[in-house]
Amino acid sequence: MDELAEEVEGPRTVLLEDDEAYPEALRRIADAPERLFIVGDVHALQEGLAVVGARKATPYGRGCARRFAMRAAARGIAIISGGARGCDAEAHRAALEAGAPTVVFLGGGCDMIYPKENRDLFQAVVAQGGALVSEHEWTVPPLPYMFRARNRLIAGLAKATLIVEAGLPSGTFSTADEALAADKEVLVVPGSIESTQSRGANRLIYQGATPVVDDDTFDDQMFSIFGLMKVEDMRPAEGGQLSAFDEALMDAITAAPMSVEDIHKLAEKRASNRWSPSKTNAWIARMQAQGLITRYPGGAFGARLS
Repeated sequence: MDELAEEVEGPRTVLLEDDEAYPEALRRIADAPERLFIVGDVHALQEGLAVVGARKATPYGRGCARRFAMRAAARGIAIISGGARGCDAEAHRAALEAGAPTVVFLGGGCDMIYPKENRDLFQAVVAQGGALVSEHEWTVPPLPYMFRARNRLIAGLAKATLIVEAGLPSGTFSTADEALAADKEVLVVPGSIESTQSRGANRLIYQGATPVVDDDTFDDQMFSIFGLMKVEDMRPAEGGQLSAFDEALMDAITAAPMSVEDIHKLAEKRASNRWSPSKTNAWIARMQAQGLITRYPGGAFGARLS
């Protein structure tokens, strides 16, 4: 195993299972963690889309992970994965670029991140309103058996799991097993029958998982599962202009700094469709990325002064 990287900076929280902020979706899984150790925003732990795939991903696999994670994240759906090399990392990067929150479930403790080359990626996840999460104490080193156990958390927090590439056997395939055991939707990107990296993925389709064969089938599934993909798109208008929704929230924040909770309440009132905390986090991250708002001392968000 590679040398472990230095810790990621950010707010730290330990959630107990009976805490109000503990994700309800994780309470429902088998062997729910008694504690969650979190670096980042606890509000990022909302039901979203898990995107997982092979660590030794092919260019096809990495491209598909990025493609579909981007399509979901652009609508504010949180992207959940394990931070591994290959497909997982591509999914997290796509979420960051789209301005959506993303959650990384680690095998070991949050201060013993692995793989080390993803340390900057994990820091960006926290900086943009996402979170690193582990069921282990901060400094517990990752051991091989922990990654399989970790997969139940990825599948448990997600409303659906998208498998991009998976061999037989593989950790990715085990995540699909966990999703099926939790009665969650499993979507699969088919691959070549000659590719060892797609044997598990193709077997899942044979066993009844839903194939994702193009953008339209993916969008249909997102609409069916999340009820928003084709109903509401909160991305900025063409040319980088703000939408009317963006402008309404920006006017309020410019008038007076607002907490995340207050921004969320206002967004709920202004949105024409269901609005979740993860979408609020995504909107804040997007406005920060555009240089329009900043976090003030005390945690409130306000207009960035030129």
